[in-house]
Amino acid sequence: MLDATTQHNIDTWLNGNYDAESKAEIRRLQEAGDSEALTNAFYQDLEFGTGGLRGIMGVGSNRVNRYTLGAATQGFANYLNATYAGEDISVVIAHDCRNNSSRFANLVTDVFTANGITVYFFDGMRPTPELSFAVRRFKSKGGVMLTASHNPREYNGYKAYGPDGGQLVAPADKAVMDAVRAVESVDDIKFDRDASRVKSIGAGVDEDYFEALEKLSINPDAIAKVADMPIVFSPIHGTGAVSVPPILKRFGFTNVVLVEEQMVEDGDFPTVVYPNPEEEEALTMALTKAREVGADLVMATDPDADRVGIAIRDDSGELRLLNGNQAASLLVHYVLSQHKERNDLRASDYVVKTVVTTYLIDRIAESFGVECFNTLTGFKYIGELMTRLGDERRFLVGGEESYGYLVGMHARDKDAVISCAMIAEMAAYHKSRGRTLWEVLVDIYDEYGFFREKLIAVKKEGKSGAEEIKAMMSGFRQNPPQSLGGSPVVTIKDYQASESKDVTSGETEAIDLPSSNVLQFFTEDGTIVSARPSGTEPKIKFYCSVKSGLASAEDYAMTERALDEKVEKVLKDLGV
Repeated sequence: MLDATTQHNIDTWLNGNYDAESKAEIRRLQEAGDSEALTNAFYQDLEFGTGGLRGIMGVGSNRVNRYTLGAATQGFANYLNATYAGEDISVVIAHDCRNNSSRFANLVTDVFTANGITVYFFDGMRPTPELSFAVRRFKSKGGVMLTASHNPREYNGYKAYGPDGGQLVAPADKAVMDAVRAVESVDDIKFDRDASRVKSIGAGVDEDYFEALEKLSINPDAIAKVADMPIVFSPIHGTGAVSVPPILKRFGFTNVVLVEEQMVEDGDFPTVVYPNPEEEEALTMALTKAREVGADLVMATDPDADRVGIAIRDDSGELRLLNGNQAASLLVHYVLSQHKERNDLRASDYVVKTVVTTYLIDRIAESFGVECFNTLTGFKYIGELMTRLGDERRFLVGGEESYGYLVGMHARDKDAVISCAMIAEMAAYHKSRGRTLWEVLVDIYDEYGFFREKLIAVKKEGKSGAEEIKAMMSGFRQNPPQSLGGSPVVTIKDYQASESKDVTSGETEAIDLPSSNVLQFFTEDGTIVSARPSGTEPKIKFYCSVKSGLASAEDYAMTERALDEKVEKVLKDLGV
């Protein structure tokens, strides 16, 4: 038995101006009695959230298709026309390699131009950070990236950008969400393209983008000394294929070994289970290639090239995958140390990370006298801070634990293209001095403390899954843990209530960040656990961070094991 909302949405599609193929698919599911599929496809309207929308492709009000994307774009267009009335409004449209991404990009272009908005349309797939760059380059009022980032192959999505090149933030995000909700009928969507308003862009913007990235190189001389060091790269079938090899070449690297099977643009991602560089399986082919050619550095980007996973040689010569916290810490340390070496650290410089990213970065920044800001989870908040601080202060580097980093101020979103270039430069710099990245990482732990983090993502799909996640967060708020890993919880931060509570005294203080459904538990011994529902996947995520001192490099393995055991104990106490 279908609930009233689900049935209403189904009836709307069957009786409205939707295409015959969609209606036939609905009737097929009805005849098959597949109430679960019908419920998951129609129990709600696919939510246009604060960063756009993302979901499984298919027929239904809760799926990514012509009509849900059309409504999102119509609402965005209505917002732009109301906000910038009387101005010449333009947006930039880009897409990744996913199935239907090109078709969806053209659909979005249809709707924008039908509403009198000029569209700068990339002539092929491009990475998300170049879309961010292009919005700024053309002084557009917005942008849209058709991608589902690192989600499984059945997903697609729509990232909405503001005039600063960053994803929408308050108050614009809420205003656009309201405008999208106001599109009540498919008949309100204008699908008739005005071809005169479409401007094709490509190689010229690529050149401007690459030139901006080249200027960020700190040690070209070090690269020249070891230019032929083998680097293995894979775009995992995505947009990194068109951007990362060219920028590595321009930085001076002459021995970039490509995983050719994964250089092929393919939205089915046939060589991996998930196109996610956070997963070891996704780097299997790249690691195999690295062993064949003796590479010390492996890099792989996700489909829209805003995240990068890396592997380096450890002290035994084995390739080891780094997590996002480790890679971000290395990158921050490299950028800050090199600016200091050149007497180019300014009082106005700063770095940014999210509240769930390792606090090792805070310690590194403090040691260099550089301010480290912490934002809510999501790179859009880092971009917002950059825009708010403007040109009066210099953003050097920042990132988040989910493998997204940015060096420089050319964009307002994470950028795996410049990240790959700077990670390679970092490896070359240390190699030219006879050191490995692994040795540098161990030295960082020795100096600042050994921080160890783990992310657990619990998948809860469909309507029932969403309800379970909601209940879990409610349970943590009503009955928070009293201790974790044998250490008492001393502080609880509830970012939804914008409140930090001292558990011992009961005193509270305000958190000066926008409201967000995130909980953090801090223990007496420095352990931090964060819980938050994913904004892009049907998951609830738990971030655990523990730390200790590192007596010597020889004690690394023993200390790592002890910290891993502590992480497991903490997560067990949390019931995960």
